[in-house]
Amino acid sequence: MANKITPYKDHTWYVKWASTLVLIAGIILRAAGGPQILDFIITIIGCSGWIYVAFHWHDRALLVLNSVIAAIIAVGLARVLFI
Repeated sequence: MANKITPYKDHTWYVKWASTLVLIAGIILRAAGGPQILDFIITIIGCSGWIYVAFHWHDRALLVLNSVIAAIIAVGLARVLFI
């Protein structure tokens, strides 16, 4: 098996860590009972960053996971906004 090395200090490295911090902020908002709309928006932004990273890394598992999470949260956001 070939050794896979995660890119370090390229643009995807920065997006990866920024997206991770954004997702943590969204989870903290959710756990603390913060505004649900803000929680949804922040979580979608974090997942979008990870989708970008996964696309550039050709990592299907990360791409599927974050795409599904973003879609589910987007449905929740639409429900809150329009129903």
